[in-house]
Amino acid sequence: MKKSFAALAAVVALATLPGAAFADLAFNVGAVSDYRYRGISQSRLQPAVQGGVDWSMNGFYAGAWASTIRWVQDFGGSGDIEIDAYGGYKGDIVKDSLSYDVGVLTYLYPGNKLNPSANTTEIYGALTFGPATIKYSHAVTDTFGNIDSKNSGYFDASASFDVGGGVMVAPHVGYQRIAGPNTDIGSYWDASLTLSKDFNGFVPSVAVVATRSIDGPFYSSPYNGKYLGKATVVVGVKYNF
Repeated sequence: MKKSFAALAAVVALATLPGAAFADLAFNVGAVSDYRYRGISQSRLQPAVQGGVDWSMNGFYAGAWASTIRWVQDFGGSGDIEIDAYGGYKGDIVKDSLSYDVGVLTYLYPGNKLNPSANTTEIYGALTFGPATIKYSHAVTDTFGNIDSKNSGYFDASASFDVGGGVMVAPHVGYQRIAGPNTDIGSYWDASLTLSKDFNGFVPSVAVVATRSIDGPFYSSPYNGKYLGKATVVVGVKYNF
């Protein structure tokens, strides 16, 4: 937990450095009917509360984000919170046309007690052309508690379109590859389609989410036997300030 608070403190501290007047500091809080990450429910198909902070200056950025979760307890660990700490750099390759984003992201599950640990660190790179983005994330540690799963990777493609009246439509497709002995049963595809609208910082959303795994029971909750990747509709609300 000390590491988690340190990550949040580091972001806030950056905003107090000389030149911080030219930096942006933003916060967000929200809730979802089911916390889906890469298509898989992290909250046992139940609602989750979420929030985060982001700092940016001259292309550099850092942030921290947290959500309530259930899956660590379901798989024999402890703890009911996920905290993500990240940082990186965004820049233009072709101004106003083609841009890139590189960085590192650590998922922290305080006191999770899983072996291997659920804590996971990934490095990532993304290219954005107009409304479309392709991204690859590469694990430099074991991945979300999977044994010998260092060098797992996640590739995804997404886009964001304004279809009128400020209504945004965001299609997404991704493929999670789990390295090591769980490659065949742990690797899967996911897809989603999200609609949202920003009302002066208040952003309601609705998403259709689905996954396709080779072995569904690998992603079933030991708590109630339900498949955590089943197709569903996720309703969310977030406030940015």
